[in-house]
Order: sequence, then C-alpha cells, then structure tokens
Amino acid sequence: MATHRFKTTINCANCLRAVTPTLNAEPAITAWQVDTTTPDKILSVDTSLTPTQIAELVEEAGFRAEPLLA
Repeated sequence: MATHRFKTTINCANCLRAVTPTLNAEPAITAWQVDTTTPDKILSVDTSLTPTQIAELVEEAGFRAEPLLA
C-alpha cells in the first residue's frame, strides 16, 4: 500500500461531491483527501493502484490529476 499525491483541478466543495462517489467506489482505495486550501489542490490517495490508474479514476469524474514526484 502506498500514498500517492497529485496536483488536481478539484478545487471546491462541489468538486469534492462530484469526485467522491468515484473514489469511494474503488475498493483498492483505503483513504483519500484533497487539500483545497493549497494552490495545487493536492489529492492524497492511500491505495495499491498505480498513479496512472488513480488519474484515470479522477478523469472519469471530470477532473485532472497530475502525479507529483516523491
């Protein structure tokens, strides 16, 4: 299990409501959160998924997620 971090376009409460069903429905994700107070709107995800798989899930919900380098 790893924690992956992403710069996202998830920037408000409505955005969080839109992405929540997609991320919560993925059984490989054990926890996630978005810090909407930072300029890069950092999404942190605890999961066994790859960064590419996570980015695809976020895109399915209508947002962009760019992996941050460790």
